[in-house]
Amino acid sequence: MTIANSTELICFFVLASVVVVGSLGVVLLENIVYSAFLLGGVFMAVAGLYLLLNASFVAAAQVLVYVGAVNVLILFAIMLVNKREALKPIEGLQVRRLISGFVCAGLLALLMRVALITPWEVPGPTSIGEEATIRIGEHLFTDYLLPFELASVLLLMAMIGAIVLARRDVISSDVGTGREVTQELIEKTQEPLLVDKSST
Repeated sequence: MTIANSTELICFFVLASVVVVGSLGVVLLENIVYSAFLLGGVFMAVAGLYLLLNASFVAAAQVLVYVGAVNVLILFAIMLVNKREALKPIEGLQVRRLISGFVCAGLLALLMRVALITPWEVPGPTSIGEEATIRIGEHLFTDYLLPFELASVLLLMAMIGAIVLARRDVISSDVGTGREVTQELIEKTQEPLLVDKSST
């Protein structure tokens, strides 16, 4: 085994470990902010795996779309909403955990079966180099134009949903005077409420 092969193997195991451990952290951690940060790390590790497969365009798209857009959008939505809820006991929690465990175990068994019985072609197809981006662009705007546009609409819907969640309810009347809040009232300079009037 050459140095290049051993280095590639080490990088693969490191990135795969980051993906597995980070995914478990996303699911198991109770703090949703930490889970969102770990999700960004998982996306970066997946981009590194794409680089090992000589898929530079897919790795760049992974970083731009998932890390730079989706994950940041999730973080902003979490931080702007800041919704506090009282912790209440969840009914049927053990049953839900059992059902989720069975579903996850079934998916894991299915993926392991596919990975073990599929006759993978080793080594894979040769890389076409700098023409890969041109080929992908041609396919995106010809054969896969509809899924490409649907993905952009999905991202737009996610952004609108984050804005709606982060929207603050505006008070319809002034607390001090009771007047209805209008643009004129907002722009009008008012006397501060905390003024020591005893000195006047």
